[in-house]
Amino acid sequence: MNLFPEFFQHFPPLARVALAFFLILVVPMLCRRISLPAVVGLLAAGVVVGPHALKIVPNNPVVANFLAELGKLMLMMFAGIEIDHALFKRIWKRSALFGLFTFLLPLLAGLAVGLLFGYYWVAALLIGSLLASHTLLGFPITQQLGIAGSDAVSVTSGATIFTDVTSLLILAICLPIHMSGFSGQALAIQLVLLLGYVPLVIFGIGKLGAWLMPKFKDTADRQFGLVLFMMMLAAFGAEAIHLEPIIGAFIVGMAIGPVTRHAKGFEHLEFIGQSFFIPMFFISIGFHIDLGVFLGTLLDNAPLVLAVVGGLILAKLGAALVTQRLYGFTLPEGLLMWSLSLPQVAATLAAALVAYNTVDQQGQRLIDEPILNTVIVLMVVTSILGPVLTERFAWRIVRRNQT
Repeated sequence: MNLFPEFFQHFPPLARVALAFFLILVVPMLCRRISLPAVVGLLAAGVVVGPHALKIVPNNPVVANFLAELGKLMLMMFAGIEIDHALFKRIWKRSALFGLFTFLLPLLAGLAVGLLFGYYWVAALLIGSLLASHTLLGFPITQQLGIAGSDAVSVTSGATIFTDVTSLLILAICLPIHMSGFSGQALAIQLVLLLGYVPLVIFGIGKLGAWLMPKFKDTADRQFGLVLFMMMLAAFGAEAIHLEPIIGAFIVGMAIGPVTRHAKGFEHLEFIGQSFFIPMFFISIGFHIDLGVFLGTLLDNAPLVLAVVGGLILAKLGAALVTQRLYGFTLPEGLLMWSLSLPQVAATLAAALVAYNTVDQQGQRLIDEPILNTVIVLMVVTSILGPVLTERFAWRIVRRNQT
């Protein structure tokens, strides 16, 4: 049983790099054939080659961790860049209300579950914030069926801004409280720094990018370097005031989105990020998962898993149905909004890993392994259920429009 791990431990570095490229190439292709999100497949691949299985990857893969860190920052920056500012201006009132409901109800559900299972209030609040955001995995389905511009889809897309930003802000508040304890003065200082940092990034780095990007329009390599520099600068600034770097990456993405989205240099950066760095981030998460411990945790904590997954699904459904009633959407449109807001994938997983790695002075993690494993289960369930339901409800709307 131990022969293979012993053999793989002596893999030369170039062979490990070749294996990483092979996994990044093949795993997403296989996932598409079985209608499984690529994120899930890459995560599983990381488990297999990681230090808890075949041991091809060592216990502390410095290079892989560095590449994964860049991938995490790129992932959050791309999420910010993808936010459509013009669309948000048109439907911001309805999006804000749906965003409030689809943020607040899961937040309260997660907070209640955390407190019910004995977590202290900061960890419980963080658990709630992990459930409050969403990733629009089903959006390409609405594009294929020609309803991406409908009010229901547009409102859900706009609500993503509210849920993602607010969830990250809660993460930014919970991290320093856990590391150094609650202090009214420290919290006030952190909020002041946060309130100063956000406009500095938006109107400082964002304006800098808006001014420089057109000047480099004929030199894609300079645009490439400029976007990467702004991402790293915003991430460093966040870290300097004790915020998580992914918060800076997301905010700078929002700030530079309108001038960056169609720049040639950004297209090259996005290609490299989506093709290599971001997949490396997902694979690296698998390195931390001991499959035996993971399955044992799920069995030992089945009520926690059911409460978190069930609480999220019901809270998101309630938020969608309330918004549907208030604004006169049809039932299929309300259910479509629910299915689009279900998936908890990239941002949720990134924030959960940050919280798991945040340790206080006594060596206690902000969230423990059962919660991290529960988040992974949540990601798998919702990333499959969300797109499946989105396709079903989207077809109902298409057929109804055709009659």
